[in-house]
Amino acid sequence: MDFRKIFQFIPEVKRPEEKKLSFNVKLKWTLIVLASFFILANVPLFGMSNNALERFKYLAIILGTDFGSIISLGIGPIVMASVILQLLTGSGILSIDTTNPEGRKFFQGIQRILTFFFIIFEAMIYVLMQGLQAAPGLAPLLIFQLIIGGLAIFYMDDLVSKWGFGSGVSLFIGAGASWQLITSALQFMNQQGRNCLLDFGNTACPGKIFVIVQSIINKYPIELISAGGAIIVTIIIFLTVVWVQSLKVEVPLSMSSGTRGFAMRGYSVKWPLSFFYTSNMPVILTAALLVSFQVFGGMIENAAAPCLIEGGECAGFAKFASYLGWIGHFSNGQPISGLAFWMGSSNLLELTIRGGFLPRYLLQGLTHVLFYVLLSTIFSVFWVKTSGMDSKTQAHKIASSGLQIAGFRQDERVLETILDRYIMPLTVMGGIAIGILASITNLMGALISGTAILLVIMIFFQFYQNIVQQHQEDMNPAFRKFIK
Repeated sequence: MDFRKIFQFIPEVKRPEEKKLSFNVKLKWTLIVLASFFILANVPLFGMSNNALERFKYLAIILGTDFGSIISLGIGPIVMASVILQLLTGSGILSIDTTNPEGRKFFQGIQRILTFFFIIFEAMIYVLMQGLQAAPGLAPLLIFQLIIGGLAIFYMDDLVSKWGFGSGVSLFIGAGASWQLITSALQFMNQQGRNCLLDFGNTACPGKIFVIVQSIINKYPIELISAGGAIIVTIIIFLTVVWVQSLKVEVPLSMSSGTRGFAMRGYSVKWPLSFFYTSNMPVILTAALLVSFQVFGGMIENAAAPCLIEGGECAGFAKFASYLGWIGHFSNGQPISGLAFWMGSSNLLELTIRGGFLPRYLLQGLTHVLFYVLLSTIFSVFWVKTSGMDSKTQAHKIASSGLQIAGFRQDERVLETILDRYIMPLTVMGGIAIGILASITNLMGALISGTAILLVIMIFFQFYQNIVQQHQEDMNPAFRKFIK
């Protein structure tokens, strides 16, 4: 069966006819998609009677979603399709040459089909396993709404990738995490819907900054240390990531003698290779995979709970779910046993301050770090090999742009050999480093989850770099075609 014929019938966002879009056009479409994301996040699902996923609200940031809204699936289907496809191509089960345009087109087509499959699959799983419980007779309507929301996220991601800055996946995660960061620090509405600022002396505020002020006024040292520790950890994480993000290797390039235009010959430029060569993609894929695993485990437990509680014999899907108890058991959205617990994390700083620290939490922290480092490294390598960031592809881009490494003859094989010295070591070391940073920040606690704040910093730093580069190219049109 030739999949390429199927690809022709799949709608997609048309690429711009211009080779390089202006800054204003990219900014316009990025803001349109961002506004659409926040609007959809506030559109509730019709026909939902209960939202069991609300207990996983702290995980929604990683999936770029708001459980209970029409975009409850978030970026989950996109990430799962990417993970599966990268595993298949990286292991050699699926042979796709992504170094040529035809191979990349085929790869992207397969990725679209997988994404559509996971949109439908996850929508059915969420409803049928009662993660999002439908009112009697409205399950098909609820599934349909989730599919519509999943497709909206997919095409908004495609729109940003082709017409905006960066990728929609990063934009959705960054937007959701930024909003959560602001509300965690300055939230003044408690769970009962009361405004604590109107009765500041007697009503506890959820925002950490307000908690510090109230703790000083009311002389509550434990709350003061806990809230202050979260803010200090957040600041330390911010400064550390900003510093590591600035680390890079600069490869000197110059225009070859065969370049058209005498004024450009001999022009030199330094091509930076960031220490985080694959940016935030490995930790996004890792976090989303672990989050999906925990959400799936929670829904499995929810499906098996009725017959287990009643003590009777399980039948049908509930019986199947009862066999998957090893995935984990949950309490208020937090895994308390099973594989989900050992893959997850606990706030060690908070537990130490409040006297709840146990040796099992330290062991959990070690396994959490190992999971993050291993998966981040694997995804980092796979991402380089499948996204056109490998040495061979980069050498071809440099050579076709009329550039060469200073002091070496213009030959793609020479370029590839030299780039091999930097790209793969940076890929592995960057994957390990970002895995360590993400997992440790998860364990230390912050205003939001460690992974989320790490992603916020890296995502918006990347957006800043894209904007700066766009400005440079707009200011120097003559050099634009050489720095694609």
